[in-house]
Amino acid sequence: MADERRNLYLFYKQEDEVLRKVEPLIAFAENYGFKIVDDHKKANIIASIGGDGAFLQAVRKTGFREDCLYVGVSTGELGFYCDFKIDDHQGMISAMDNDQVEVRKYPTLAVSMDHDDSTFYCLNECSIRSSIIKTFAMDVFIDDLYFETFRGDGMIVSTPTGSTAYNKSVTGAVVDPKLQCYQVSEMASLNNNLYRTLGSSFILSNERKLTFKFEQDNNQYPIIGIDNEALSIRHSEVIRFELSDRKVKTVKLKDNSFWHKVRRSFL
Repeated sequence: MADERRNLYLFYKQEDEVLRKVEPLIAFAENYGFKIVDDHKKANIIASIGGDGAFLQAVRKTGFREDCLYVGVSTGELGFYCDFKIDDHQGMISAMDNDQVEVRKYPTLAVSMDHDDSTFYCLNECSIRSSIIKTFAMDVFIDDLYFETFRGDGMIVSTPTGSTAYNKSVTGAVVDPKLQCYQVSEMASLNNNLYRTLGSSFILSNERKLTFKFEQDNNQYPIIGIDNEALSIRHSEVIRFELSDRKVKTVKLKDNSFWHKVRRSFL
């Protein structure tokens, strides 16, 4: 790796326990020729320290950059986004020296709302649910086709990499990240003579667009979850989804594929 590509930014919580683990990592990185920078905009490599949640935050807080590499470094058990343990310096050296690492590109979900020109990106999922103990209703459109009217606790729209997270907890399918698609899963749908839904998760290709239109009379307090952050959508009437062209590039071990992680985590 050329010198100009060795600017490293570390993303971590400013907590004593984490700081004690980060200091040796900084020394190791500097000894191995990396330059630690304090501005993520100057970095070519962004390393999150913690777990999968820290990785999601690192990607979000640094703007889902496509011109750098993201690395997940775990302070505990290895996760879906973390291939390296913070105290295993020898393992990191061995992986780099023996060409055991590769770059993988993960898809992101683009989310936009009617009252805002901004587009939000998700690496895992976007969830819409009520903030009070009450169901709410919304019409579901696939492209321009009215598909169903959902009433229940909420919906989860997930990327393939996010399929093992919140989506799996509501019995959604686990999806190979090499597929260019996204998944829609229900949370406690109400099915009766007035409301009827598919009743199962469904998967859309990257060429499809998904739209939720809210019935405002019954939607006083919906909340939208963008990965592991929450936003209020109290005054929104329409939310649109599509698989984005934006990819997050991550450094991964060649012998630790997505399906290795699925087996290790669940079987």
